[in-house]
Amino acid sequence: MAKTILITGAGRGIGAACALLAAERGYAVCVNYRSDAAAAGAVVDTIERAGGRAFALQADVADEAAVLDMFAHIDRHFGRLDALVNNAGILAPQMRVEQMDGARINRILATNVTGSFLCAREAVLRMSTRRGGAGGAIVNVSSRAAVLGSAGEYVDYAASKAALDALTIGLSKEVAAEGIRVNGVRPGLIDTEMHASGGEPGRIGRLQSSVPMARGGAADEVARAVLWLLSDEASYTTGSFVEVSGGR
Repeated sequence: MAKTILITGAGRGIGAACALLAAERGYAVCVNYRSDAAAAGAVVDTIERAGGRAFALQADVADEAAVLDMFAHIDRHFGRLDALVNNAGILAPQMRVEQMDGARINRILATNVTGSFLCAREAVLRMSTRRGGAGGAIVNVSSRAAVLGSAGEYVDYAASKAALDALTIGLSKEVAAEGIRVNGVRPGLIDTEMHASGGEPGRIGRLQSSVPMARGGAADEVARAVLWLLSDEASYTTGSFVEVSGGR
C-alpha cells in the first residue's frame, strides 16, 4: 500500500513542488489548500496524469474545526497517514514593527504557528506507535527569516517561523521514541509567488547579490530537501534543519 502524505498549502510554490515530487516517490498525496481550488486541482491533475494518486482538501489550517474535518477525510479515504509537511504559510506587506497592528500579527501567527501545531497534533495522534500507529515523519517548512529576522520587512513572519523551529525541536524530542521523526527546512530566497503577496514581486532580483551563490532558489530545490528528510535515508535524523538558502 502506498504511503500517504499530507502537504499543507500545496496548491502553489514549495508546497506544490513537494506534492509533485512526493507523488514521483510513490506517495498518495493529500493536497491541502485554503482558497485557490483551481491551483490545487491543477496539482492533482498533474499527479494523476503521471499515474499517481492525489486529491485536494480545502481547509484553512488556522481553523481547528477545518483541520479536524481534513484529517477525518484522510482517515476515511486512506485509513493511514505516514508523512506531514507543514508548509502553509502567509505573510503581509512589508513594514516595520512600529507600523504593525494586532490583527495583522494574529493572522500571521494563526496560520504559520497555530495551524502547524494543529496539523502536527493530528498527525502524531495517527502516527505514534504509542497510540497504535506505524510511525511516520513530519517536516516543517520554516525560513531563513527565523534566523535573520527580516528587519524592515516581515519581523512578524520571521517570528512565526522561529516559533515553528521551536515546535520542530520540542516535538521531535516528545515523539522520538514513538516512531516519529520531526525535522525542518529553512528556505532562503526562493522564486515563488509569496514575494508578490508581500508587495515586492521582484524581491529576489533586489537581494540575490547578497546570496553567496548569487541567485535565488527554486521550489523544487526545497522539495528535494523535504523529501530527503521524510525518507529512510534520513532515518537517524530528527530535531534537525536543512538550510536551503544558497549560503545566505
